[in-house]
Amino acid sequence: MFKALDRSGEGTAHVAALSHDQVLKEAGSPAAKPSRLARWKHGIERWCHEVEIAPDLACDIGSRRWFRGLATMLGLGAAAFAMGPDFSAVEAATPLASRSRDEFRSQTISPLALGADSGRHMGASSLVSPLANVPDRPSIQLVSTLGQGDSFGRMLERVGVGGADLAQITQLVSQAVPVDDLASGTRFDITMGRRSAPGAPRALDSMDFRARFDLDLSVERGPGGLALVRHPIRVDETPLRIRGTVGSGLYRSARNAGAPVGAIQSYLRAIDKYLSLESDIAAQDQFDIVVAYKRSAKGEREVGDLLYAGLDHGGKPRVQLLRWGKQGEMIASSALTQAQGAPGGMPVAGHMTSAYGKRRHPILGFVRMHAGIDYGARYGSPIYAVADGVVNFAGRHGGHGNYVRLSHGGGLDTGYGHMSRIAVSRGTRVRAGQVIGYVGSTGLSTGPHLHFEAYRGGQTINPAGLRFIARPQIDGKEKDAFRARLNAMLGVQPGEALGTIAAPAEAPAAAGREIDRLAPGVEQGPQAN
Repeated sequence: MFKALDRSGEGTAHVAALSHDQVLKEAGSPAAKPSRLARWKHGIERWCHEVEIAPDLACDIGSRRWFRGLATMLGLGAAAFAMGPDFSAVEAATPLASRSRDEFRSQTISPLALGADSGRHMGASSLVSPLANVPDRPSIQLVSTLGQGDSFGRMLERVGVGGADLAQITQLVSQAVPVDDLASGTRFDITMGRRSAPGAPRALDSMDFRARFDLDLSVERGPGGLALVRHPIRVDETPLRIRGTVGSGLYRSARNAGAPVGAIQSYLRAIDKYLSLESDIAAQDQFDIVVAYKRSAKGEREVGDLLYAGLDHGGKPRVQLLRWGKQGEMIASSALTQAQGAPGGMPVAGHMTSAYGKRRHPILGFVRMHAGIDYGARYGSPIYAVADGVVNFAGRHGGHGNYVRLSHGGGLDTGYGHMSRIAVSRGTRVRAGQVIGYVGSTGLSTGPHLHFEAYRGGQTINPAGLRFIARPQIDGKEKDAFRARLNAMLGVQPGEALGTIAAPAEAPAAAGREIDRLAPGVEQGPQAN
């Protein structure tokens, strides 16, 4: 682009040629002597610069120069369109649906290569001849599960057991366990044998299943026909004892200690009849839970009912409750002595919002006697009976809305108001902790809560200091058995039931060789002189 200064001549320097015309003129000068091709290219560039075949179409619209630019644009567009690809159809493979593809595959060799996964048969040709009969499999192994609401007989019918075998199997199994007591989900391993005749049901060769936690049963066919074989399972019934510190919360601490959820709920309901879960339990107290527990030699574990519920304060037992009697009630150790009063349990899982006494009614707007205690709780929360009693009223009761009243004997009654739904009827005998209704907002109420009240001799009293006689009491004949059972529960070591079941000790085999008799630990018999 730039030329060196020419210092020859009169001392004047020529400035570098910057314009396109100057470059073309310099290139066309005789001194440059360009080649023929270069001259041709420069000629085209000079003509394009002078003619301007692609002017700006936004300027001089309608002029000759503008029409020349429009012609250039149309010409270039026509050339691009002419050299573009064709729009004719292209032949390609058409994708088939899954069923059509399987239909084509069934007529080829591919089903044999893919294991006949299409589920179709090859088309028969003239070389195929039908078989007169097909050889039957000598045995079939099946696994069947007893479903919810199913019966033992219908389950055997579905697997193909004939009527004669069905009746005999049911009779054999009934000798060990009632067939109606078999739990749903029980798994049966069944082996069916040969048919006695073409088209006849297969004969059952064997059937194995778990009848109980401690018993496996087998029905086996021998030379004399079907027979029942019992396989007892060693079971350890050492109760599971869990102890721990209450800490920040009784429920959370018990769960962290490994107590089952059902056992914790039973524990809380049991001690709630004797202590307030909100105010009578300190963080340093020790909880003590013993539940029924079974371990089988096969490794299964089964958690049962709560057997013992205790709470220690300062190293001394504060509450000791033991499951006792045919009805399985949790009875306090104090039942061995004279009858004592015990505070009633909480009627609902909630917090007190209004105490007993005079107050301004939130709806009526004037001060009047509030003959009960209000507990705020979520709508639909269960309401529990605070003590054993009989329902003497259940229904709509004025401002109380849905209302239940229990009679506990000795002129002492309790009432539960504003229920959303009543769960008991008049004349029903209820136990302490039994659900009698659900929290609602019926009657004169501003929101879901329970109105709890108490009556003595027909007159309302403050339910906060209410105490009930702990029943049932243990008479003199049962005291020794009750104490022995209580001491047995307290003698269980915490976590003892979590170990493995020790194998039964086997008697040492008698030494068969003289050298074995000399081994240590082998008794030496009398030797001949």
